[in-house]
Amino acid sequence: MITKEQIPTVLDHPVYDADGDKIGDARHIYLDDATGSPEWVAVKTGLFGSRESFIPVRDAQVAEDHLDVPFSKEKVKEAPSIDVDSGGYLSEEEEHRLYEYYDIDWDAAWQQAQRTEATGTDTTADAETAPQAPRTGESDDAMTRSEERLHVGTERHEVGRARLRKYVVTEEQQVTVPVRKEQVRIEREPITDANRDAALSGEPIGESEYEVTLHEEKPVVETRTEPVERIHMTTEEHIEEETVHGRVRKERVEAEAEVDNEDDTPER
Repeated sequence: MITKEQIPTVLDHPVYDADGDKIGDARHIYLDDATGSPEWVAVKTGLFGSRESFIPVRDAQVAEDHLDVPFSKEKVKEAPSIDVDSGGYLSEEEEHRLYEYYDIDWDAAWQQAQRTEATGTDTTADAETAPQAPRTGESDDAMTRSEERLHVGTERHEVGRARLRKYVVTEEQQVTVPVRKEQVRIEREPITDANRDAALSGEPIGESEYEVTLHEEKPVVETRTEPVERIHMTTEEHIEEETVHGRVRKERVEAEAEVDNEDDTPER
Protein backbone atom coordinates (compact mmCIF):
# COMPACT_ATOMS: atom_id res chain seq x y z
CA MET A 1 0.00 0.00 0.00
CA ILE A 2 1.28 3.45 -0.80
CA THR A 3 1.36 6.21 1.80
CA LYS A 4 -0.01 9.75 1.67
CA GLU A 5 3.53 11.06 1.36
CA GLN A 6 3.98 9.05 -1.85
CA ILE A 7 0.90 10.53 -3.55
CA PRO A 8 2.87 13.29 -5.39
CA THR A 9 5.22 10.58 -6.66
CA VAL A 10 2.31 8.57 -8.06
CA LEU A 11 0.07 11.27 -9.56
CA ASP A 12 0.56 11.88 -13.30
CA HIS A 13 3.06 9.01 -13.44
CA PRO A 14 2.74 5.66 -15.28
CA VAL A 15 1.01 2.65 -13.74
CA TYR A 16 2.26 -0.80 -14.82
CA ASP A 17 0.50 -4.14 -14.54
CA ALA A 18 1.82 -7.44 -13.21
CA ASP A 19 3.50 -8.22 -16.56
CA GLY A 20 5.29 -4.88 -16.76
CA ASP A 21 2.95 -3.38 -19.39
CA LYS A 22 1.86 0.21 -19.01
CA ILE A 23 -1.83 0.58 -18.13
CA GLY A 24 -1.97 4.37 -18.19
CA ASP A 25 -1.17 7.43 -16.07
CA ALA A 26 -2.44 7.93 -12.53
CA ARG A 27 -4.85 10.89 -12.44
CA HIS A 28 -6.46 10.69 -8.98
CA ILE A 29 -5.84 9.03 -5.65
CA TYR A 30 -8.89 8.22 -3.54
CA LEU A 31 -8.45 8.08 0.22
CA ASP A 32 -10.21 6.05 2.84
CA ASP A 33 -12.39 8.45 4.84
CA ALA A 34 -11.83 6.53 8.06
CA THR A 35 -8.04 6.21 7.94
CA GLY A 36 -7.00 8.86 5.43
CA SER A 37 -4.84 6.28 3.66
CA PRO A 38 -4.79 5.88 -0.14
CA GLU A 39 -7.26 3.21 -1.21
CA TRP A 40 -7.89 3.58 -4.95
CA VAL A 41 -5.95 4.99 -7.90
CA ALA A 42 -7.84 6.23 -10.95
CA VAL A 43 -5.88 5.55 -14.15
CA LYS A 44 -6.49 7.07 -17.58
CA THR A 45 -7.26 4.23 -20.01
CA GLY A 46 -9.11 3.82 -23.27
CA LEU A 47 -8.57 5.59 -26.57
CA PHE A 48 -6.69 8.88 -25.92
CA GLY A 49 -7.23 8.38 -22.17
CA SER A 50 -10.98 8.88 -22.46
CA ARG A 51 -11.80 6.62 -19.50
CA GLU A 52 -10.68 6.32 -15.90
CA SER A 53 -10.33 2.86 -14.39
CA PHE A 54 -10.08 2.27 -10.63
CA ILE A 55 -7.39 0.01 -9.13
CA PRO A 56 -6.97 -0.86 -5.44
CA VAL A 57 -3.58 0.18 -4.06
CA ARG A 58 -3.50 -2.04 -0.98
CA ASP A 59 -0.97 -4.37 -2.72
CA ALA A 60 0.60 -1.77 -5.04
CA GLN A 61 4.27 -0.86 -4.93
CA VAL A 62 5.89 2.51 -5.72
CA ALA A 63 9.02 2.11 -7.87
CA GLU A 64 11.01 5.26 -8.64
CA ASP A 65 8.86 7.00 -11.27
CA HIS A 66 5.91 4.60 -11.58
CA LEU A 67 3.43 2.42 -9.69
CA ASP A 68 3.25 -1.38 -9.96
CA VAL A 69 -0.11 -3.09 -9.38
CA PRO A 70 -0.73 -6.86 -9.13
CA PHE A 71 -3.40 -6.93 -11.86
CA SER A 72 -3.29 -7.38 -15.62
CA LYS A 73 -3.96 -4.54 -18.04
CA GLU A 74 -7.05 -6.30 -19.37
CA LYS A 75 -8.38 -6.81 -15.84
CA VAL A 76 -8.10 -3.10 -15.09
CA LYS A 77 -9.68 -2.00 -18.37
CA GLU A 78 -12.72 -4.22 -17.75
CA ALA A 79 -13.27 -2.86 -14.22
CA PRO A 80 -16.75 -1.41 -13.46
CA SER A 81 -17.24 2.02 -14.94
CA ILE A 82 -17.37 4.75 -12.31
CA ASP A 83 -18.51 8.32 -12.93
CA VAL A 84 -15.50 10.38 -11.86
CA ASP A 85 -17.54 13.58 -12.15
CA SER A 86 -19.85 12.58 -9.32
CA GLY A 87 -18.15 14.82 -6.76
CA GLY A 88 -14.85 13.06 -6.15
CA TYR A 89 -16.38 10.36 -3.93
CA LEU A 90 -17.15 6.70 -4.36
CA SER A 91 -20.58 5.66 -3.17
CA GLU A 92 -20.94 2.57 -1.02
CA GLU A 93 -22.52 0.74 -3.96
CA GLU A 94 -19.68 1.70 -6.31
CA GLU A 95 -17.07 0.66 -3.80
CA HIS A 96 -18.83 -2.68 -3.25
CA ARG A 97 -18.80 -3.28 -7.02
CA LEU A 98 -15.07 -2.58 -7.21
CA TYR A 99 -14.27 -4.77 -4.19
CA GLU A 100 -16.27 -7.62 -5.65
CA TYR A 101 -14.66 -7.22 -9.09
CA TYR A 102 -11.12 -7.36 -7.65
CA ASP A 103 -12.06 -10.24 -5.30
CA ILE A 104 -11.41 -8.18 -2.16
CA ASP A 105 -13.32 -9.07 1.01
CA TRP A 106 -15.30 -5.95 1.93
CA ASP A 107 -15.72 -6.90 5.60
CA ALA A 108 -12.05 -7.80 6.02
CA ALA A 109 -10.98 -4.56 4.39
CA TRP A 110 -13.30 -2.58 6.66
CA GLN A 111 -12.04 -4.34 9.78
CA GLN A 112 -8.46 -3.66 8.72
CA ALA A 113 -9.30 0.01 8.26
CA GLN A 114 -10.80 0.10 11.74
CA ARG A 115 -7.70 -1.51 13.25
CA THR A 116 -5.52 0.98 11.40
CA GLU A 117 -7.58 3.83 12.76
CA ALA A 118 -7.37 2.43 16.29
CA THR A 119 -3.56 2.30 16.15
CA GLY A 120 -3.39 6.04 15.65
CA THR A 121 -3.01 6.38 11.90
CA ASP A 122 -3.42 9.95 10.73
CA THR A 123 -6.99 10.34 9.45
CA THR A 124 -6.56 13.87 8.15
CA ALA A 125 -7.04 13.78 4.40
CA ASP A 126 -5.67 16.44 2.13
CA ALA A 127 -8.74 17.55 0.23
CA GLU A 128 -6.69 19.42 -2.35
CA THR A 129 -4.50 16.40 -3.06
CA ALA A 130 -7.12 13.73 -3.62
CA PRO A 131 -10.82 12.93 -3.09
CA GLN A 132 -11.96 10.57 -0.34
CA ALA A 133 -14.03 7.42 -0.39
CA PRO A 134 -16.64 7.58 2.40
CA ARG A 135 -17.48 4.80 4.85
CA THR A 136 -20.86 4.23 6.39
CA GLY A 137 -21.49 3.55 10.04
CA GLU A 138 -19.21 6.28 11.43
CA SER A 139 -19.91 7.61 14.86
CA ASP A 140 -18.56 11.13 15.18
CA ASP A 141 -19.71 14.51 16.45
CA ALA A 142 -18.31 16.36 13.40
CA MET A 143 -19.28 16.57 9.77
CA THR A 144 -16.83 16.77 6.90
CA ARG A 145 -17.58 19.41 4.31
CA SER A 146 -15.95 18.88 0.94
CA GLU A 147 -15.81 20.68 -2.34
CA GLU A 148 -14.52 19.97 -5.80
CA ARG A 149 -11.44 21.68 -7.16
CA LEU A 150 -10.39 22.14 -10.76
CA HIS A 151 -7.05 20.52 -11.58
CA VAL A 152 -5.88 21.57 -15.03
CA GLY A 153 -3.02 19.94 -16.88
CA THR A 154 -1.85 19.61 -20.46
CA GLU A 155 -1.62 16.66 -22.83
CA ARG A 156 0.61 16.50 -25.89
CA HIS A 157 -1.23 15.59 -29.10
CA GLU A 158 -0.06 15.18 -32.68
CA VAL A 159 -1.71 17.84 -34.83
CA GLY A 160 0.07 17.41 -38.15
CA ARG A 161 3.27 16.66 -40.00
CA ALA A 162 5.75 18.78 -41.95
CA ARG A 163 8.24 17.51 -44.47
CA LEU A 164 10.86 18.78 -46.90
CA ARG A 165 10.46 17.62 -50.52
CA LYS A 166 12.96 18.29 -53.30
CA TYR A 167 11.83 18.34 -56.92
CA VAL A 168 13.31 19.47 -60.28
CA VAL A 169 12.01 22.27 -62.50
CA THR A 170 13.34 23.34 -65.91
CA GLU A 171 13.65 26.98 -66.85
CA GLU A 172 15.07 28.88 -69.82
CA GLN A 173 18.17 31.00 -69.32
CA GLN A 174 19.68 33.47 -71.82
CA VAL A 175 23.38 34.25 -71.80
CA THR A 176 25.22 36.51 -74.29
CA VAL A 177 28.68 35.33 -75.29
CA PRO A 178 31.08 36.96 -77.83
CA VAL A 179 32.17 34.80 -80.80
CA ARG A 180 34.85 35.51 -83.44
CA LYS A 181 34.55 34.94 -87.21
CA GLU A 182 37.21 35.24 -89.94
CA GLN A 183 36.34 37.19 -93.10
CA VAL A 184 38.29 37.74 -96.39
CA ARG A 185 39.75 41.14 -96.99
CA ILE A 186 41.52 42.11 -100.24
CA GLU A 187 44.69 44.13 -99.82
CA ARG A 188 46.55 45.68 -102.80
CA GLU A 189 50.14 46.93 -102.72
CA PRO A 190 52.20 48.57 -105.48
CA ILE A 191 55.34 46.97 -106.97
CA THR A 192 58.44 48.27 -105.30
CA ASP A 193 62.06 47.31 -105.21
CA ALA A 194 61.28 45.33 -102.04
CA ASN A 195 58.67 43.03 -103.63
CA ARG A 196 59.75 43.07 -107.27
CA ASP A 197 61.56 39.71 -107.02
CA ALA A 198 58.50 38.03 -105.48
CA ALA A 199 56.25 39.52 -108.11
CA LEU A 200 58.42 38.17 -111.01
CA SER A 201 58.83 34.65 -109.50
CA GLY A 202 55.83 33.19 -111.29
CA GLU A 203 54.62 32.92 -114.85
CA PRO A 204 54.60 36.23 -116.65
CA ILE A 205 50.94 35.86 -117.45
CA GLY A 206 48.35 33.13 -116.99
CA GLU A 207 45.76 31.67 -114.63
CA SER A 208 46.34 30.68 -110.97
CA GLU A 209 44.50 30.19 -107.70
CA TYR A 210 45.26 30.95 -104.05
CA GLU A 211 43.15 29.51 -101.24
CA VAL A 212 42.69 30.71 -97.60
CA THR A 213 40.85 28.73 -94.87
CA LEU A 214 38.29 30.78 -92.90
CA HIS A 215 37.41 30.07 -89.22
CA GLU A 216 34.67 31.17 -86.83
CA GLU A 217 33.69 30.43 -83.18
CA LYS A 218 30.34 28.90 -82.17
CA PRO A 219 28.77 28.88 -78.66
CA VAL A 220 29.03 25.57 -76.81
CA VAL A 221 26.49 24.94 -73.99
CA GLU A 222 26.93 22.45 -71.18
CA THR A 223 25.38 22.13 -67.70
CA ARG A 224 27.14 21.42 -64.44
CA THR A 225 25.49 20.51 -61.11
CA GLU A 226 26.78 22.68 -58.28
CA PRO A 227 25.56 22.89 -54.63
CA VAL A 228 24.12 26.30 -53.76
CA GLU A 229 22.72 26.01 -50.20
CA ARG A 230 21.78 23.70 -47.31
CA ILE A 231 18.19 23.65 -46.01
CA HIS A 232 17.19 22.42 -42.55
CA MET A 233 13.77 22.03 -40.95
CA THR A 234 13.32 22.60 -37.21
CA THR A 235 10.39 23.17 -34.85
CA GLU A 236 9.87 25.92 -32.33
CA GLU A 237 7.29 26.24 -29.59
CA HIS A 238 4.98 29.18 -29.08
CA ILE A 239 3.20 29.53 -25.76
CA GLU A 240 -0.39 30.66 -25.86
CA GLU A 241 -2.84 31.06 -23.03
CA GLU A 242 -6.17 29.28 -23.18
CA THR A 243 -8.99 29.57 -20.68
CA VAL A 244 -10.74 26.38 -19.62
CA HIS A 245 -14.06 26.14 -17.85
CA GLY A 246 -15.42 23.50 -15.51
CA ARG A 247 -18.25 23.12 -13.08
CA VAL A 248 -17.45 22.26 -9.46
CA ARG A 249 -19.78 21.46 -6.62
CA LYS A 250 -19.45 22.57 -3.02
CA GLU A 251 -21.16 21.30 0.08
CA ARG A 252 -22.87 23.72 2.40
CA VAL A 253 -23.74 23.01 6.02
CA GLU A 254 -26.83 24.45 7.72
CA ALA A 255 -27.78 23.98 11.33
CA GLU A 256 -31.35 23.19 12.31
CA ALA A 257 -32.69 23.01 15.83
CA GLU A 258 -35.92 21.62 17.23
CA VAL A 259 -36.99 22.80 20.68
CA ASP A 260 -39.84 21.36 22.71
CA ASN A 261 -41.61 24.04 24.81
CA GLU A 262 -43.32 22.28 27.71
CA ASP A 263 -44.81 25.54 29.04
CA ASP A 264 -46.63 26.24 25.80
CA THR A 265 -50.10 25.11 27.09
CA PRO A 266 -53.39 26.89 26.54
CA GLU A 267 -54.73 28.96 29.43
CA ARG A 268 -58.09 28.13 31.03
